[in-house]
Amino acid sequence: MQEGGVGHGLALDKVITKRLIRDRGLPTPNFRVMRHGTESPGELRFPMIVKPRHESDSCGVQLVHEPAQLRQAVEVIVTRFAQDALVEEYIEGQEIWVALLGNEELEVLPLVEQDFGDRDTRFVTWEAKHMVVAAPPRICPARIGNRLATVLRDISVATFRACQCRDYARIDFRIDDSGQPFVLEINTMSGLGMTSAYVSAGTTAGYSPSSLVNRILDVAHRRYFGIGIR
Repeated sequence: MQEGGVGHGLALDKVITKRLIRDRGLPTPNFRVMRHGTESPGELRFPMIVKPRHESDSCGVQLVHEPAQLRQAVEVIVTRFAQDALVEEYIEGQEIWVALLGNEELEVLPLVEQDFGDRDTRFVTWEAKHMVVAAPPRICPARIGNRLATVLRDISVATFRACQCRDYARIDFRIDDSGQPFVLEINTMSGLGMTSAYVSAGTTAGYSPSSLVNRILDVAHRRYFGIGIR
């Protein structure tokens, strides 16, 4: 999958990804790259999400509410991960993940909602992705109206194209209180474990876990060799 690694390589750099998304006119939270905790966040407004520029699986993600927390979070990322910190405005609201499958023709699988309920932590942490006990429940299909679902599908396809993705990916969104969607990230190697969001979307669409994996392989084989797997 991801021929030549271009799409995957771009997506692993969260700053480049956000610039590609923004340059296409797609909505994403305001952001800034910081290398030192003493730097000013400029016009960004608290609360903010601070994350390593190049990590995946929500490694090192922190939510900060005031300048002292921001300084500490940036210094932790620069020291522990030896890379820049991506700082972006936190969007309070519903979180929706959109799974895509294909290349020229993209299949948009049923949308997945992260149900945070009354949890204090209202974003997906590393623990939530890797420890079932910490994971918020998922609802598929997501509890949103048809108009918003159509908007999310269209933005997802445009994001997939902007980031030169291939074969399959997952786009993560936040929907603010006014109904405005924001692209948080694109995951070009979305997990395919039995409890993963991508598999939840696939099973809702009628795939079994094994047939979903086989479909991804067929899509990649057809793109690379010009024919499907026989």
